[in-house]
Amino acid sequence: MASFKWANGALASEAENFFLPEKIRPEFSDVSQRSSMPIIDMSENQPGLVQKVSQACEEFGFFQIINHGVSPELCRRMLDATTEFFVESSEEKFAYFSEDPLVKVRVFSRYLKLEEQGKRVSMWSEALFHPWHPTQSFIDPLPKNPPQYREVIVEYAKEIGGLMTRLFSLISQGVGLEKDYLEKRVGQNPRYKTQANYYPPCPRPEITLGLAAHTDPNLLTVLLQSDGVTGLQIMKDEQWVAVDPVPNSFVINLGDQMQVLSNGRYKSVQHRAVTNKDEARVSIAMFHGPDEDTIIGPIEEL
Repeated sequence: MASFKWANGALASEAENFFLPEKIRPEFSDVSQRSSMPIIDMSENQPGLVQKVSQACEEFGFFQIINHGVSPELCRRMLDATTEFFVESSEEKFAYFSEDPLVKVRVFSRYLKLEEQGKRVSMWSEALFHPWHPTQSFIDPLPKNPPQYREVIVEYAKEIGGLMTRLFSLISQGVGLEKDYLEKRVGQNPRYKTQANYYPPCPRPEITLGLAAHTDPNLLTVLLQSDGVTGLQIMKDEQWVAVDPVPNSFVINLGDQMQVLSNGRYKSVQHRAVTNKDEARVSIAMFHGPDEDTIIGPIEEL
């Protein structure tokens, strides 16, 4: 912990602030290491692809995609720029640190509120949160260091925007709707947010969490994560399942509002992030949510 400078000012001498009570620790022995999360090849023919995406949405609410059209080189640059921000740009991190959730661009550390009044446990991670958009400019309020972060996020956002359009089309067709139904349904000004997460190596992974169990409140999340570093776990059949990163892939997960729109046919599933002793892990979640004026309820046809 001493080698990583936390933006919230946490110190090695305060490590106990990260330690979870025994009853809510990760319990690695109870985690299934045999991930059955679907891996979907996006280059497959359309009818079969629609069926596979629909089945994954119904049974898991999570799936990984390969041959998705976003270049591995761009993904590598995105991960590198994000890592540099958290590790090398300490002054920039401190300047953007805020615990106010209404601040549009901020660095923050998550925590878990305990049942004991007024107590909370810090998560072993930091996050950079800001808006994004596939076609409009959004970089003005973003950190200026490292400079390549601004450059790569614009290129990356354009590619992810196109990928989301394709995913929405497949998901729409999977429930028997027109391919552009979902994108029209969520309004003309959807909310695009991103959260880049950095999980430093942790000396006590068995008594900490990088991110507590939760579901995403939005419609759809596209997650890029470090190759070769397992940290994401999903809840399947009342058991935590470790998700091993597949090279050159994205993890796709459905949010609460997708579950509502689908009238419960598609699932928004609990997930969490654990830590490890040896390697840092980076993940970049790109969120898509409905227009603020859109009323969300089950689609009439469903």
